[in-house]
Amino acid sequence: MTTLRTHHDFRRLWAGDTIAQFGTAVGHIVLPLLAVAVLNATPFEMGVLTAAETAAFLLIGLPAGAWVDRVRRKPLMVRMDLARAALLLTVPTAWWLGMLTLTQLVVVALLVGACTVFFDVGYQSYLPSLVGRGHLIEGNAKLQASHSVAQFSGPALGGVLSQALGAATALLTTGLGYLASAAFLSRIKAAEPEPARPVERDLRAEVAEGLRFVLHNSYLRAIVGCTATWNLFFGVEGAVFVLFLARTIGLNATGIGLVMALAGVGGVLGAVASSRVNRAIGQARAIWLVPLASAPFGLLIPLAQPGWSVSLVVVGFLVVSFSGVVYNVAQVSFRQAICPDHLLGRMNASVRFIVWGTLPLGALIGGTLGTWIGVRATLWVAVTGWLLASLWVVLSPLRSLRDIPEPEEVPTPTPHGPTA
Repeated sequence: MTTLRTHHDFRRLWAGDTIAQFGTAVGHIVLPLLAVAVLNATPFEMGVLTAAETAAFLLIGLPAGAWVDRVRRKPLMVRMDLARAALLLTVPTAWWLGMLTLTQLVVVALLVGACTVFFDVGYQSYLPSLVGRGHLIEGNAKLQASHSVAQFSGPALGGVLSQALGAATALLTTGLGYLASAAFLSRIKAAEPEPARPVERDLRAEVAEGLRFVLHNSYLRAIVGCTATWNLFFGVEGAVFVLFLARTIGLNATGIGLVMALAGVGGVLGAVASSRVNRAIGQARAIWLVPLASAPFGLLIPLAQPGWSVSLVVVGFLVVSFSGVVYNVAQVSFRQAICPDHLLGRMNASVRFIVWGTLPLGALIGGTLGTWIGVRATLWVAVTGWLLASLWVVLSPLRSLRDIPEPEEVPTPTPHGPTA
């Protein structure tokens, strides 16, 4: 069988995405460090900032899918990369001028998140036409590998840069990463067909069609429920995690970056192993069995104390990150494989609206809980929620499958409900 290593256009997509992921990973540690160390943010303010990063999925996620289905996806992704770079570069500029405020960080995070909505929906809808559905597992595994390597090394790099140059200056890396991503995407030569546009455009009807496809499909409904629940509690964890490492455990910026980098090794291993795991146990089984087996390891994270037991954070996240990547490769490929081409944008947007829409809600909950019951107790709430999330897929029809069902086995949505 041929592989995507010789697919020149995919390699350009892969290279651009890898560089952007590194910039994003650096930004994910630098932005909260900037808020904590420079602007002295409170737990609630950290929750607001974390929520702003993903709020756009909740606010514009659904119409974004309909818009993506109306345009060619590669030019859209390039424009979103350029916009994200320009927005992020305003942060170090404001800091150098002595004008940086938490309000600016929140606004920039919100607008960058809006661009990310269009980029991510476009990218997941573009991949099937670029590589063919027969290479979806391989393509998603390679892209997840880049994401995991970035998560592994990006935080360490961000921590070192923040310590050496200051957090605001370190944020330049993220902006430059988006510029490099735009350059690589622009070099993709494959002609992208002009999307079919309805004679009479009805945004509401187009959005509803995408939602029906997701919510009236028993497989997708379980996947969405699992991922949305997981992300809700991941948002709770994300709102207080840097505070936990900085103020409860007592780590400096370099130490925080190192802990997060070590924890990210699990994602790298998951990306490397995902194709083998999917072949060994089946793609549908990987969607429910892997998160079920790994979620209990998250309970190690809030047990950490200053000193050697900080390694519990690393071990817990190693296993959770491994399973998260294997799960994502399996479920994203599953979704892309069973969805018709003309609905890919709306399907991906509908899924992202639901599963990423819970992230800002979780972040606000986490920030509030961190103020009321404390940072460590909030982490206990988060990791308990991860355990509950797997029940969606464990108790679903996915348990009767090994791999992707044949087209005639996939329930077809109707305006009145799921088919029998």
